[in-house]
Amino acid sequence: MSASVLETRDVRCTFSVRQGLFKPKRPLHAVNGVSLTLRKGEVLGLVGESGCGKSTLARMLLGLQAPTGGEILFEGQSIGRLDRASITRKIQTVFQDPYSSLNPRKSISSIVSLPLRVHKIGNPADWQNQVERMLDMVGLPRRVYHSYPNQLSGGQRQRVAIARALIMRPEVIICDEPTSSLDVSVQAQILNLLRELRQELGLTYLLISHNLAVIDYLASRIAVMHLGRIVEEGTTDTIMRQPSHPYTKALLASVLTPEPGLGVPATDLGTSFPSPLAPPPGCTFHPRCPAAMQVCKEAAPKPRAQADGGMVECHLYT
Repeated sequence: MSASVLETRDVRCTFSVRQGLFKPKRPLHAVNGVSLTLRKGEVLGLVGESGCGKSTLARMLLGLQAPTGGEILFEGQSIGRLDRASITRKIQTVFQDPYSSLNPRKSISSIVSLPLRVHKIGNPADWQNQVERMLDMVGLPRRVYHSYPNQLSGGQRQRVAIARALIMRPEVIICDEPTSSLDVSVQAQILNLLRELRQELGLTYLLISHNLAVIDYLASRIAVMHLGRIVEEGTTDTIMRQPSHPYTKALLASVLTPEPGLGVPATDLGTSFPSPLAPPPGCTFHPRCPAAMQVCKEAAPKPRAQADGGMVECHLYT
């Protein structure tokens, strides 16, 4: 088994939210006890509905948000003991929207070389050579070196964002919905690029997405997140073909298929997502679960190991 590169141990992140002018603040548990292990060379897909805590977890892994509980380890060392520069050398991210993640006033050469300049790696001549090589690697012509983001297409901008993330050769790339704002044909190109770069550079990915087709294509393992907790984890083949948790089954049932006559799939999850300010007692999924039992309303389920090395958090298996 590959060594652990990035690990979370019972990580929590709680915000205090004011509900009104004269009302006291209430805790919002965005991430509520998440334990994950990202192994070297793998692609871990993190899936779940919007608002489940995926992006908050990503911000904590990047050192942009301090956890309120638990511990985050990079190669066995607590991230809290590392300075911001050390974290950014090892962990980089590709954001969701290339239109807002690139400075429109800076040229492509300035954007891609920024990490080298900030960390004072090399000299101006080296920066130009490295930027040109990185543009070649992500499939961009060198003529865009002096261009600006508004002169590029959406797919080209995302390639620039990938080049900027890779310029310092980090070990881990966190991809937060890297294709959701792109056209379908461009999405396929970016996914193929990410796969090729992983093989060529030996990268490790944490891939955050609500698109299960994207996760199925790239990920080697999948973690399913619901209301701040990981409710199921396992290999991609197991999760996609034989899911255990009712929430995972509902997510898979919601995927649109190209077959004519099937119409829009029904997930039976209702129209509202439970409020993280007032989560349901017991299992937080029980109000929408078709297999809910009395115990689900009274006690939160504990993680249970699966035969393939995965985990499921559900009373159906305890």
